[in-house]
Amino acid sequence: MSDTATKNSLTQANLTKPKSNKKNRSYGLRGGKRVYDGYNDERKVKDRKKKEKQRLGYETFAKDFPRTNNALPGKYNNKIITGDSAEVLRRLPDNCVDIVITSPPYNFGLDYSEHEDTDDWRAYFDKLFSVFDECVRVVKYRGRIIVNVQPLFSDYIPTHHIISKFFLDKGLIWKGEILWEKNNYNCKYTAWGSWKSPSSPYLKYTWEFLEIFCKGDLKKPGNKEDIDINDDEFKSWVNAKWSIAPERDMKKYGHPAMFPEKLVLRALKLFSFRGDIVLDPFNGVGTTTLTAHHFGRNYIGIDCSAEYCKTAKQRIIDSGGILKWT
Repeated sequence: MSDTATKNSLTQANLTKPKSNKKNRSYGLRGGKRVYDGYNDERKVKDRKKKEKQRLGYETFAKDFPRTNNALPGKYNNKIITGDSAEVLRRLPDNCVDIVITSPPYNFGLDYSEHEDTDDWRAYFDKLFSVFDECVRVVKYRGRIIVNVQPLFSDYIPTHHIISKFFLDKGLIWKGEILWEKNNYNCKYTAWGSWKSPSSPYLKYTWEFLEIFCKGDLKKPGNKEDIDINDDEFKSWVNAKWSIAPERDMKKYGHPAMFPEKLVLRALKLFSFRGDIVLDPFNGVGTTTLTAHHFGRNYIGIDCSAEYCKTAKQRIIDSGGILKWT
């Protein structure tokens, strides 16, 4: 067949080919965006509500905790306390704080003031969970627990998974997980493991995790006038990847592993009301208590280091009512 005949044949085939319509097109336009036409139809679950009830969801694992909340004794309110966290928390009544926001030592081998940060992993988790046991007890019904953690990847210990399993086994409800993107690009380090080989490549991460749990119920009651998150903050922060630079002033405060005030602020405004009581059982030099103080929350901070507790108190005094990044 000549080139001319071939061209005429293809042209005739195109003329006689049925025109596509929106129903059978692969792509279409919706809201000014190019999308796959059949995506929503393919993903739609029939009888969704019925199937959700059949699965039971978090109710499969959630525990029915006592619902009577108690007042935090005045001598602990807005206090920073030096001591063993588990021992201090045992003095508190059940169901007396609204939210826990904390970042425990990661067992990396860092140089803390009064803490040996290199334990056998079983010993580490035993000590950590003795504190978390008390946190579960003292958090109010419908309260929240938020734990910032980074696994020690070189030891291949999935700390965030182990901590999450602990709280699930205790009957708390997993509310979600936030990726804290630190943008410190530690992937540039030349720790690739088996270089250019599938033998044992070493994965690098630029983020940490915030694991979020609820006690007894997903919904926390509060007064409308005590909400301090605005529209733009809410829309941005419910996207569960937070890009926040790491703390830059750790040398200034003499602490090797501080988290930034912005991280605590977002957690506070998204998951608590003004006037709530905030607990940090690993308070360090007091980022949680400082942020709680300046955003209308009450607080209790505990740390085993008298030096860190002194710094935490002084930071509140020195801040003059203004956080350094605002």
